[in-house]
Amino acid sequence: MTSAKSARRPHHWRRDLVELAALFTAVAVADAIANLIGHQPDGPYLLIASALTLTATAAFHAWWARRHSHAPPPDADGVSGLHDSAAQPLAAAVSPAPGAGSGETTLWRMRTTVRDAPGSLAALCTVLAQHRIDILTLQTHPLAQGTVDEFLLRAPATLPAAQLTRAISAAGGSSTWIERADAHDLVDAPTRVLSLATRTALDAAELPLALRQLLGRCTIHSLPAVSITGRATGETAPVEGVLEETAMRLRDPSGGVITVERPYLPFTPTEFARARALVELDARLGPRVPRSEHVLTLPEGNEITVRRADRADLEAARAMHDRCSEQTLRLRYHGPVRDADRYLDHLLSPRFGRTLAVQTASGRLVALGHLLWDGDETEVALLVEDDWQRRGIGSELLTRLVALAVEARCESVYAVTQASNTGMVAAMRALSLPLDYQIEEGTLVITARLNATPVRPLPVPLPPHQQARH
Repeated sequence: MTSAKSARRPHHWRRDLVELAALFTAVAVADAIANLIGHQPDGPYLLIASALTLTATAAFHAWWARRHSHAPPPDADGVSGLHDSAAQPLAAAVSPAPGAGSGETTLWRMRTTVRDAPGSLAALCTVLAQHRIDILTLQTHPLAQGTVDEFLLRAPATLPAAQLTRAISAAGGSSTWIERADAHDLVDAPTRVLSLATRTALDAAELPLALRQLLGRCTIHSLPAVSITGRATGETAPVEGVLEETAMRLRDPSGGVITVERPYLPFTPTEFARARALVELDARLGPRVPRSEHVLTLPEGNEITVRRADRADLEAARAMHDRCSEQTLRLRYHGPVRDADRYLDHLLSPRFGRTLAVQTASGRLVALGHLLWDGDETEVALLVEDDWQRRGIGSELLTRLVALAVEARCESVYAVTQASNTGMVAAMRALSLPLDYQIEEGTLVITARLNATPVRPLPVPLPPHQQARH
């Protein structure tokens, strides 16, 4: 295509002078030939014959040019198409598979292992094209033998996963794994890793969640070096960590070991390196908890402050234990009351979850709410000092803990209590979420299944005189 700049190229007077001279020369030659032939006896007939010959030659040249043009002839839509012999292989490469429609689509995450040889990835891409599947992202994980290719795919909703797995296997893929993806997976890998590193840097409690989101569906346990009773657990790991196919062990900066297990899919060295880098970042930054405070007014007019808590609140939490009755402590810890203080160091550690504390205007701690990472599940637990019960504090804490669980993309939360703990049962029912009840030997386990957002609205912004203080 001629550019706008070249289309406006100016004419030069020299070109006009040459064209004018050529025109005068042609007229002079034509006049001389006409005078020479026209004065002959057969001159007019020769001129007529020459004109007819020139006309026939021009017509033949135009016909020949159209018949043997190098450009492909236009198709039915008026667009130049391919030659039949070339179009057939292309049509075969992109022909839809049986049952693959062009309507709704589904996002899939797929992994498969291929030989580290030229053409292996091309064979997989050809199979995906045959099934009308769009490759959104692709990551490669080199192995000692072969390569693990991880795809994010958009496929026709009518295409079964089993059919796709068989096609990938026929194209040379092995150990293929596939599961449904969601909109969160549309973020490219570098952006996702940077986002997880930022969250980990801001909050030490984010490390287990960041590892889970980085590595997919897996189980994470933090095993302390010292048990609640003060005995050494023997849980250690080398500084560089250990990778054992479907399990990895990383040294916890706060002591002990972080274990990550994924039985259905072996970890790759690339994933191990990413996980270890997140743990090293956490170790370099040291203990940290976001310091935000929300001031609320109770129905009777007392002001309370809800904030994050950590091990710095250990002494205040023990003092609250001393003010609680044995019945309150028994309902919370389900065991001997004398062991209650031993759990606090574990509960207040950001490695095992998030803790919300409620304190009065005088600074006294009167309630604690815990959101605890329990492998691939999440537990919620509440403790409210006797004198501050039945004022809505437990419901306020539980609502905020569930909001944190939704933010962490937890599928459910559960509470372990007793049927006689009517306050906890009422608080769980007030969430307006689907609940499952299970009773085992007098212990009641209530599980709330979380949607994308809780059914009960989250706390609304406070009035100006109650705004959060940072």
